[in-house]
Amino acid sequence: MTDPLLVLDGGTGRELARSGAPFRQPEWSALALIEGPKFVSAVHRAYVAAGADVITTNSYAVVPFHIGEDRFAEQGAALAALAGRLAREVADSAERKVRVAGSLPPICGSYRPDLVDLDRARPVLEVLVAALAPSIDHWLAETLSSLVEARLAASLTAPTGKPLWLSFTLEDERPTAEPALRSGETVREAAQLAQELGAAALLFNCSQPEVMEAAVRAARAELGPDSPIRIGVYANAFPPMAADAEANNGLTPIREDLTPEGYGCFAAAWHAAGASILGGCCGIGPEHIAALRREAVHA
Repeated sequence: MTDPLLVLDGGTGRELARSGAPFRQPEWSALALIEGPKFVSAVHRAYVAAGADVITTNSYAVVPFHIGEDRFAEQGAALAALAGRLAREVADSAERKVRVAGSLPPICGSYRPDLVDLDRARPVLEVLVAALAPSIDHWLAETLSSLVEARLAASLTAPTGKPLWLSFTLEDERPTAEPALRSGETVREAAQLAQELGAAALLFNCSQPEVMEAAVRAARAELGPDSPIRIGVYANAFPPMAADAEANNGLTPIREDLTPEGYGCFAAAWHAAGASILGGCCGIGPEHIAALRREAVHA
């Protein structure tokens, strides 16, 4: 591979809860921005210390779904801006180059393409983009279940001139003929869209590690060896998510087999298949990222 391995951070919400930060539903990880920003900074620092090259803004839950319509109208922009500043401050204080990714989440709920509503999503994303833009190096539209969400994110971030990373969550409950998003659209179609939109990277996140390698191979085959689009993976540590699961509902159990070593075995296969960006999502912590960093040094 010609691209050096870029190491992402891991999950933020779980790490906030583990660190003793203010944490409850429905606010989820946004509660720490409201009641304990120091905890957010501490999580970012833990990932930098573990070796992450990229840290992600804690803006995933800064949406009406989690903090409510009224609070979002009153505080959404300020909370998103705070999420951006906290990440930027930690990145700038690092002794090496650390990038900041601006998290743009699915607005109407994770893992549920049937809940996608572009008319509801657009004004919320407009607030997040405007608030995060001064602090971030590139956009990370993440946990996307469908291609229409990616198109909307691309249209809203384009005026900022900052690179866009698109990250899709995959079908991991039922076998499919070829790797697919939760909408049923294929990874091949996602790769085509990434090319059309001029994305800098195509990633797969918040799905079981077992489905990621096939997705990487499908994306690499579609993009071709000369594509400038980098491929990445940051899987979660959940069991399969049912198609009718209540979106963002509570703390899903974490698999005991995904130790740093266990997760690292999956990551090595993703790297060999063509992924040059590796990190973790929900349930993957600094100890996992440190293991990825060690492997990257020896790659």
